[in-house]
Amino acid sequence: MDVILIMAMTADGKIARNSMELIDWTGKADKKYFVEKTKEIGVMIMGSKTFDTIAKILPGRKSIVMTRDKTRTSNHPDLVFTDKSAEEILMDLENQGFASAALIGGSMINSVFMEKQLIDYIHVTVVPRIFGKGLSLFDMSFDVTLDLEDTRIIEDGCIVLKYKVK
Repeated sequence: MDVILIMAMTADGKIARNSMELIDWTGKADKKYFVEKTKEIGVMIMGSKTFDTIAKILPGRKSIVMTRDKTRTSNHPDLVFTDKSAEEILMDLENQGFASAALIGGSMINSVFMEKQLIDYIHVTVVPRIFGKGLSLFDMSFDVTLDLEDTRIIEDGCIVLKYKVK
């Protein structure tokens, strides 16, 4: 199963100003790319803070929310709260017939997957903004080599960079 990290970040590498920020600063072109790609994949994996900032079930794709809070539950078939490991989640999704999964943050969940070498591709939309301070793509140190596979300029001055993780 391929895991594709899909994130937007500022030109200075920040994915948000803080952990509870609604990502409304990326522009229409990035949002369109995010919706198209995540619907194509069919399933998204995220942390509970990311889900709380979205605050709803996004239509046309399944949402897996990683949380340690066992009181969080859902009766909706497209929303799953789980305390399973990253590997267990991917195995469950593969058993359900998914060929890939979109990893959509935040930085702690991104780090869990990267630390376990579970990320195969990274799609980053670089947005022409600078925050100075804020959250990075990951919350721990890594030394991972990437192969640039594609670049695409989209509207609003944004650039989508597509990498394969070596």
